[in-house]
Amino acid sequence: MKEDIFLKEMGKKIKAAREAKGLYLRDLGKMCNIHYGAICEIEKGKRNSYILTLKKIADKLDVDVKDFL
Repeated sequence: MKEDIFLKEMGKKIKAAREAKGLYLRDLGKMCNIHYGAICEIEKGKRNSYILTLKKIADKLDVDVKDFL
């Protein structure tokens, strides 16, 4: 799978998990101590994020980081 497709698919999964929790980008950003703009870029597949950033997001959404992969 090409990197850009992988990032977009992962971003869709993160967005779905966030929306399932009823959270806005700003809410999740505050919870993770990550700027909401960065989360937006991750969700759109425009930013390659570090595994530790993904771990923070997964922890706050109560999912396993592997669910995004």
